[in-house]
Amino acid sequence: MVTNPIRVLTVDDHPVFRQGLTSLLADHPDLQLVAEASSGIEGIRQFREHKPDVTLMDLQMPEMSGLDAILSIRGEFPEARIIVLTTYSGDAQVLRALKAGARAYLLKNTLHKDLIETIRAVHRGKKTLSPEASYELAEHATDDPLTPAEISVLRLIANGNANKQIADQLSVTEETVKGRVKNILSKLDANDRTHAAIIGIKRGIIDL
Repeated sequence: MVTNPIRVLTVDDHPVFRQGLTSLLADHPDLQLVAEASSGIEGIRQFREHKPDVTLMDLQMPEMSGLDAILSIRGEFPEARIIVLTTYSGDAQVLRALKAGARAYLLKNTLHKDLIETIRAVHRGKKTLSPEASYELAEHATDDPLTPAEISVLRLIANGNANKQIADQLSVTEETVKGRVKNILSKLDANDRTHAAIIGIKRGIIDL
């Protein structure tokens, strides 16, 4: 029997995935699952109640995203050690999670290989990224980032709006929108508007 196991909270809206995590943790006596949550809001509540050593956080959840939950938990508990578990390796999303205070970023398809050691490493104070996330960050490290105004336009493009509709919604001229679209295509190295939207979603710059 391990005297002081690492106490773990899991936050994910998929019950089957949480069940898989429970089974995975159960095989390791130095890890103890203390609570589960199915949403960001519930995750914050469970964190306050149990103050786990390590939290496993999904990013895409209804009501409140994992990112907002991380910001909220870290705002209240700056020492919180949170590992992001997600299916997305987009560089923009990885950066947002790290800036919010996540200590590790893992893809769900690598959990059996990496999760247990990552929990132990994060508990020891280390930071870690999955190879895929590291590659995405390195790939786009020197890219010229989109401005907030360009991201707004890209989001509206992805939702199927034409330039005139975008101009109306953002209260700018159509010429301004055309200029931003041109910048977006150039910065993302995209062939056309649809291609730009696909790249934006894949990299986590926007979501739908």
